[in-house]
Amino acid sequence: MGEILDLQTIHDYNTFLGLETLNPMVGLVDFSKVKVLPHRRKCFGFYAIFLKEKIHGPITYGRSKYDYQEGTLVFIAPGQVGGIDDDGETPNPQGHALVFHPDLIRGTSLAHRMREYTFFSYEVNEALHTSERERQTVLGCFGEIEEELHHSIDKHSRSIIVANIEVLLNHCLRFYDRQFATREAINSDVLTRFEALLAGYLNSRQPIMQGLPSVAWCADQLHFSANYFGDLVKKQTGKSAIEHIHLAVISKVKDRLLETNKTVSEIAYEVGFQYPHHLSRLFKKVVGQTPNEYRAQARAV
Repeated sequence: MGEILDLQTIHDYNTFLGLETLNPMVGLVDFSKVKVLPHRRKCFGFYAIFLKEKIHGPITYGRSKYDYQEGTLVFIAPGQVGGIDDDGETPNPQGHALVFHPDLIRGTSLAHRMREYTFFSYEVNEALHTSERERQTVLGCFGEIEEELHHSIDKHSRSIIVANIEVLLNHCLRFYDRQFATREAINSDVLTRFEALLAGYLNSRQPIMQGLPSVAWCADQLHFSANYFGDLVKKQTGKSAIEHIHLAVISKVKDRLLETNKTVSEIAYEVGFQYPHHLSRLFKKVVGQTPNEYRAQARAV
């Protein structure tokens, strides 16, 4: 594996590609203007949105390798590593990229919304595969930004560019909603495996040794990033992944309350709570009663 190329600025990236920098905070790359694309793993100091169209060989993204389909959108956040690391090169590459530095959006409403665009933290196998119509929408947004980049920089430049980036990201949210919907059968299987995973965990000694199962742990066991898994569960069921975990835990607690004479403290320890009052608080929130109230009422019936 070769050395990782550290690209901290938009100018760094343009220099790597042999392109002119029109704006130090944002760039729009048309890879057809790059004669030869060297294969390097790169650490990005900025946001990048790649529309992949012609690729030779698998790309390393994080710790994984992936053969992208044409028309795939890949999102990279500052600090992430990606690229091809086979020491080769791609002649006459095709595709586009929008790159923008965090300082471009700092202090804007978009900066506060960036956490909503969770796809910047998705894993490689969770990339967005666009339809032709969606691809044209992306290219249209790129075109609006490119037109502004060729305009003389003035007091309106930043707000116009940022507004166009936000429009693009909102389109991508819609496209991901479509992708979640079209993969409903696959996603239903994921939910089934999620439920089985929770049941297996809670029926073992893992809660005593490791505590409550986390969303990140469940996602990792099911081979997803935490963000993608959380979004998938929310889109599919209307409830967050942590809500599903809490419901599974409460169901297990109900069983233990009625099937044993163990104290709430003992049961709390068995299902992974470090402090019994945390269980009592969650139980009251979900069930509307304390564990002891639930036990007394259920046994009185």
